[in-house]
Amino acid sequence: MNCTRRALLGGSAGIATILAGAPAAAMPRAAHAGFGPPMPPPSDLLPSPLPETDPSRTCFDLGWRFHEGEVPAAAPVTHNDTYLSVKAGTAPGAAALDFDDSDWQQVGLPHDWASFQPVVETANVSQGYRKRGIGWYRRTFRLDEADRGRRLEVQFGAIATNATIWVNGNVVAHSWSGYTGIHVDITPFARFGDALNVIAVRVDATVMEGWWYEGAGIYRHVWLARRPAVSIATDGIHARPVRGKDGQWQLPVSVTLESVAAEEADVAIEAVLLDPEGQETARTRIAARVAALGHGEANLTLAAGQPRLWSLERPALHRLVVRVIRAGSPADERYLAIGFRTIDFDPDLGVSLNGRSIKLKGVCLHQDHAGVGVAVPDALLAWRLARLKDMGCNAIRCSHNACAAELLDLADRMGFLVMAENRRFNPAPDYLAQLEWMVRRDRNHPSVMLWSVFNEEPMQGTHAGVEMVRRMVAAVRRLDPDRPTTAAMNGAFYDPENVSQVVDVMGFNYYPNDYDRYHRLNPGKPILSSEDTSAMMTRGAFASDPAAHVLSSLDTEAADWGATHRRSWAEIAGRPFVAGGFVWTGFDYHGEPTPFAWPTTSSFFGILDLCGFPKTAHDIRRAQWRDDVPVVAIAPHWTWPGREGQPMKLLVTSNADSVTLRLNGRTIGEARVDRINGNEWTLPYAPGRIEAIAHRAGREVARAVHETVGKPVALRLTPARRKMVADGEDVQPFTVDAVDRLGRHVPDADCLAHFTVHGGTIIGVGNGDPNSHASEKAPSRSLFHGLAQVIVRADAGAGPLSVRAEAASLRPAGAIVEKVPRAPRAQVAAEEQFQAIAAWRRSPALSERPDPSLAPRDGDNNAWAFVTPGDSLAPEARAGWRAYRATVTPRRAVRRAGGALRFAAIVGRAEVWMDGALAAEKHEQAPGPLAMPWHPGEGPRTVVLLVQFAPGQTTGLAGAVTITEDKGKR
Repeated sequence: MNCTRRALLGGSAGIATILAGAPAAAMPRAAHAGFGPPMPPPSDLLPSPLPETDPSRTCFDLGWRFHEGEVPAAAPVTHNDTYLSVKAGTAPGAAALDFDDSDWQQVGLPHDWASFQPVVETANVSQGYRKRGIGWYRRTFRLDEADRGRRLEVQFGAIATNATIWVNGNVVAHSWSGYTGIHVDITPFARFGDALNVIAVRVDATVMEGWWYEGAGIYRHVWLARRPAVSIATDGIHARPVRGKDGQWQLPVSVTLESVAAEEADVAIEAVLLDPEGQETARTRIAARVAALGHGEANLTLAAGQPRLWSLERPALHRLVVRVIRAGSPADERYLAIGFRTIDFDPDLGVSLNGRSIKLKGVCLHQDHAGVGVAVPDALLAWRLARLKDMGCNAIRCSHNACAAELLDLADRMGFLVMAENRRFNPAPDYLAQLEWMVRRDRNHPSVMLWSVFNEEPMQGTHAGVEMVRRMVAAVRRLDPDRPTTAAMNGAFYDPENVSQVVDVMGFNYYPNDYDRYHRLNPGKPILSSEDTSAMMTRGAFASDPAAHVLSSLDTEAADWGATHRRSWAEIAGRPFVAGGFVWTGFDYHGEPTPFAWPTTSSFFGILDLCGFPKTAHDIRRAQWRDDVPVVAIAPHWTWPGREGQPMKLLVTSNADSVTLRLNGRTIGEARVDRINGNEWTLPYAPGRIEAIAHRAGREVARAVHETVGKPVALRLTPARRKMVADGEDVQPFTVDAVDRLGRHVPDADCLAHFTVHGGTIIGVGNGDPNSHASEKAPSRSLFHGLAQVIVRADAGAGPLSVRAEAASLRPAGAIVEKVPRAPRAQVAAEEQFQAIAAWRRSPALSERPDPSLAPRDGDNNAWAFVTPGDSLAPEARAGWRAYRATVTPRRAVRRAGGALRFAAIVGRAEVWMDGALAAEKHEQAPGPLAMPWHPGEGPRTVVLLVQFAPGQTTGLAGAVTITEDKGKR
């Protein structure tokens, strides 16, 4: 298929080259349509690993097996089956220890199986028309004998949506939320040494907690923690930086301890504070006592003095190290990032950080991305936040649920303030526990500034609603008495009873016309816009076509309850008492395709699209929000074949003093910059060069340029970074666009590109088209208004990573990225799948070599012994032979592809016969292993071991006998 062009709806929003203070003669051309890719140039910065907080943890992401769909377990029929079915360790079906999962798909985590689903009209519209359903995961692993006596915990970051978890056939946890972590104490169920452990997880993703795409499966990280018998509880540290009236800081620290020991224990708790350079600044220690199988508390205070403050521009992070000392030696340890800062919400002055007034320039975020669904890798999450930071965003609302822990780690490091939000409006025990879990996990992050207890609840103006919120707020304050609470309200602000009366900060979802009235009637209540805007844009489209489900990117379209980006910020910026706002939304997201339905599958609300490509909203917000660098941009692009002479409306956005518009060297007009609303011109379209030149104090500080470009002749690939980490986890997006013969970006190209990768793996593709039904996992994607994205994970190991893109009638493009060596993160070893042959019949001693077909008669339970490999072996009285016989039906993968039969240790000279054919021989008397191929085939198979012995010698099966699958044929 040839690369075609969109004549009426092309292009992408402008990104200007910024040269603050540079003379005009020194300015290079703008890196935008006509000159370069409409994304920042590649960076040389490598993603640094997120800080480890718990050295007892090991990542548990690899080696999982997954089955999509239900796995029905046979119902017990007999009395004995029923009796056994309700006993510990006897879970049936896919939760059973010995369940055959050999033909299940091998997956790594995070994993969102819904992102692999096709779009179907019969699926739920809010979920983006992707089916979810039921899924199962299993993981087999070993625990060393050295782990015996330790506290063992499996930590799931989150599972979408409801989950039941078994360990070694025992139900150990139920989860009722797809956004809440699950911590499973597996200590009483653990097996050690050669005995394998099995985790089984049944995921019910038919349940919906939200009205947006929620994914399906174990979509966040999983960890295995191995801790000493007396240890610090998960999320059991609360550090509360407090600034005294004398300007000196104190750091009160509370520590929750837990014990699996058999007796009471005396320990010491030590806390050490390190500055951002790693130098110790304070240390203290206190004694504590913990009861057997109980909990203990320790409270310490560190004198922090005058530490470097955490701010949006310079997010200085100190490090708190907390240790458990037992018998004079460190036994357990945690690390916390500590930010010293003050945040104050004032009813008249808005919000201040460290005593300086700021405006919250925030966005609401769901947690999915093109190509990967909700299973967003850490490096891609960091890239998304960097896109927001570049726009001038300084605050994030986690909408409407607890976010990934990694997002808060990044927010701490990058300088964002976060409104952490609860999912369920319900103080009943199950749901209050979810809120309490979020507060415990997140209360130490300097980025977290507010706790939001709900979003847009119909009961917000009722007595019952007030009583519910009172209990939720009380639960928050018990765990974190410092941070204020809020609720995202969409009405009932003036009802006699409403929840704004029992939270600390009033949160308006829309209703900007009520800001003044509410402030007048409630002069003591701080106000912020917890959600605003809901403007809608199709990236690259500059005229609305509702019949085609296309919305203009010139900031003219908004939901009935919302406003354009320009009007909504004007309402907030002009009122000092409004602390700031959170735009709905920072990125487009799957599902909730307002104002349309089928065939549209994702939202239009984003400032950036599903791939993170900027819409015109990005330029509007950048002009409104960035104070540190001059910005200027033009929308739309300037390639409109067939539109010559027709009027063209232009929007120029800037934060400078004035702007000049030129067409083909001729000045069209000059204007004083309207930073909030931008400046508009209408002029007849004439091909050529359109320029917007921004001035401050009469001097040019920034310039945006578009040129009319030619037909596409080649593809181009632009990585986000020139380097990647060769640890098997690092990912990055590659931008795909088309260029004309002069190498200029073609904003209306829509050709189909095909991708190949060496040294890495494609994990997702996208193009930001909300109406596309193409697979987001295929190695191909059409450009949408000139752009597409391929997301690549770098393989572990040496060598470069190369990506190639091809399209019909265009020159292909290639990009080579250097892979920088870094040891992969330690992972819990995945055990090779095997099947033990544990039940054998052993013949009596025979003086002559028996025929391999020799077998006990039916019903003979006496002449041939029942034996298990490893049973005690006795010396034989005289020379002779014994036959060992077993019948086994292999697991499905072995039946299909074959595998290997392995004897861990045979004592004596031996022959192994399989289904009547000699398979292997052992010629030594001494104990030793023996292995041979297991050929594919259905049905039960017979294995016969013939062992020869001399007088006084022991013989037989001294070790396990197993069947392993052939991994190379999976």
